[in-house]
Amino acid sequence: MAAFSSRVMLGPLVAAIDQGTSSTRFLVFNAKTAELLSHHQVEINQSFPKEGWVEEDPKEILQSVYECMERTCEKLTQLNVDISNIKAIGVTNQRETTLVWDKETGEALYNAIVWLDLRTQSTVERLINKTPGRNKNHLKHKTGLPISTYFSAVKLRWLMDNVDEVAEAVLTRRAMFGTVDSWLIWCLTGGKSGGVHCTDVTNASRTMLFNIHTLDWDPELCKYFDIPMEILPKVRSSSEIYGLMKICSSLKSGCLSGIPISGCLGDQSAALVGQMCFQEGQAKNTYGTGCFLLRNTGAKPVMSEHGLLTTVAYKLGRDKPACYALEGSVAIAGAVVRWLKDNLGIIQTSTELEKLAASVGTSYGCYFVPAFSGLYAPYWEPSARGIICGLTQFTNKSHLAFAALEAVCFQTREILDAMNQDSGIPLTQLQVDGGMTSNRLLMQLQADILCIPVVKPSMPETTALGAAMAAGAAEGVSVWSLHPEDLSEVTSEKFEPQINPEGQGAYESEFRYARWKKAVQRAMNWETTEPISNGNGHK
Repeated sequence: MAAFSSRVMLGPLVAAIDQGTSSTRFLVFNAKTAELLSHHQVEINQSFPKEGWVEEDPKEILQSVYECMERTCEKLTQLNVDISNIKAIGVTNQRETTLVWDKETGEALYNAIVWLDLRTQSTVERLINKTPGRNKNHLKHKTGLPISTYFSAVKLRWLMDNVDEVAEAVLTRRAMFGTVDSWLIWCLTGGKSGGVHCTDVTNASRTMLFNIHTLDWDPELCKYFDIPMEILPKVRSSSEIYGLMKICSSLKSGCLSGIPISGCLGDQSAALVGQMCFQEGQAKNTYGTGCFLLRNTGAKPVMSEHGLLTTVAYKLGRDKPACYALEGSVAIAGAVVRWLKDNLGIIQTSTELEKLAASVGTSYGCYFVPAFSGLYAPYWEPSARGIICGLTQFTNKSHLAFAALEAVCFQTREILDAMNQDSGIPLTQLQVDGGMTSNRLLMQLQADILCIPVVKPSMPETTALGAAMAAGAAEGVSVWSLHPEDLSEVTSEKFEPQINPEGQGAYESEFRYARWKKAVQRAMNWETTEPISNGNGHK
């Protein structure tokens, strides 16, 4: 009896796997209070085999999930928490990243091609040139997306055209395609021994093969990209039991075997759910590797006139309606910090960036457009490349650090402006989350540049929380209620703009934003595949 009473009684728990671009986490929440009990995080290596190429090892991704689960279970045991209280597991993931594996061996046939990867630029240019009027929005009426290097279909096409093992596996009907969620769910539910090959509507809506109106794979789109439909996963809702965990019983995390995987959301959709943006018009901005602003548009897909994407926000149950969102996607946000650290070596840790930038409090005339993967929203310009301009002999690394933070804020302002123009109802405050929100200087700078308050929840792991909510609310699990009156109150911190909208500061802020836009223009049309003329008309 004594041993039993020393166990902490918490009621039902729900776990989430959060497999992001730069790291993997496993987190365990209390389903009644949404409190985070324990978690573990492992960094993921990215490889850059050629200029513009970004890859990750599918085995390492899977291994990192196992390691996070194992370590978290150890921590829970130390906390005297009964692991058998975990009633469901949700999966959330970096979207668009593309994998192909062999269903008979269970092995991936190539590295995962990461969403940021640019190797498909020539494919994209060829596809756009084929469309009537060279229109990158040619497929938007079905997909909600422009033809871009960002989405999975072009990456899958590249794998089929350039990797012999993939082409052969497709011919012999052994190939399975999936985004990271599909790869993880397939592996965790048994892999080659009965693994479930599925995805959810939010991840499927980022492939360019999915019709956002019918909510299924579209035969015409598959034909357009010449992709056989039998390699695609089955599309399910974001909240239902997909299958049960199968884990080696000798591991600490072996006691997770038999627990249903019952939630699946692309990371940006998961953050929207975790921020409780269930009402039409509610929005959140996530500062991760990239920056993603999503606004809930309710049960109808709204097409943007200003360079935003139309995407599936969530579908929380088999019989529930799908909800849609407008999305402003920025490729490089936190990735610029990693670049300053790993490539330039001007900081050793991410926290140093804030100190460095704060030491000068301005970038003086320096502007940094981090278009490492071209420009995403609202431009969709794959030929753009990164640029730092306005340099003088006075400029030092602190100014560059400040310019990098400002770049994140300016890019957010561009997508927020587009969002406000599309919806006609300006946002009065911005809900934020993601790793970079721990940078207080960035948050204050963001409020000043947008001239609206920025609101950050005290529990920063909203992406994982969203996946846990979807898993816990699934039919057959039902330990987490998503009724508005049952949702726990979230404590948050508010950053108010400190610039007087009538004063000199506001004028200066507008001037800097106009300068930023000028710098963006300078970054455009850099890496084109057409031969370059030498200025006097000769090629």
